[in-house]
Amino acid sequence: MTPTKSRLSLFVLFTLALTSCQTDDKPPQPRFVSDASGAQLKTSEANRYFIEFRSRYALTYGHTYAVFGRLDKGGGMINPEVAGLAPASADPGPYVIGHFVPVPASTGATDGDLEEAYRSASWRVLLTEAEYRETVAYIRKLQAKSKFWEASIYNCNAFVADIARSMGYKTPSIWLRPQQFITKLREMNTG
Repeated sequence: MTPTKSRLSLFVLFTLALTSCQTDDKPPQPRFVSDASGAQLKTSEANRYFIEFRSRYALTYGHTYAVFGRLDKGGGMINPEVAGLAPASADPGPYVIGHFVPVPASTGATDGDLEEAYRSASWRVLLTEAEYRETVAYIRKLQAKSKFWEASIYNCNAFVADIARSMGYKTPSIWLRPQQFITKLREMNTG
């Protein structure tokens, strides 16, 4: 690759990363619960399992991830699990570098994922046991193969989009801010 092409490629990647950070988050968006077909509903005996696509506020532009598990009779989560994609370090260095080149990733919970004060948007989908088992099997495979995070190529939105697509949902651009991504995901798939 010539030096000119190399600089142009770097400029394009930097521009993509920068444009994803250009808007401000809104106040927390309303919570929304639906079944797998997108119909809004309340928890029932048949739908005691869930996946919740979420975004949360962070010092930068936020984070997108999924929470999944079982629900009690009141709709409360019982031992929820978290799946998301983030740099595999609490040090900000890999996060910054990951805006230019892939860095090692973790695919589990990160600080603040289950804290209500940081939730910026969410869409809970109630599932039957069979739907839940199929979704969790896909999440486990995705976690096993997702080894790298890179802000403009394979970020937390892309990871969650893969989960949503495996369930048959349409997904928005991975370059939206996390709150916008989750809100648009819900809007694209509910009536």
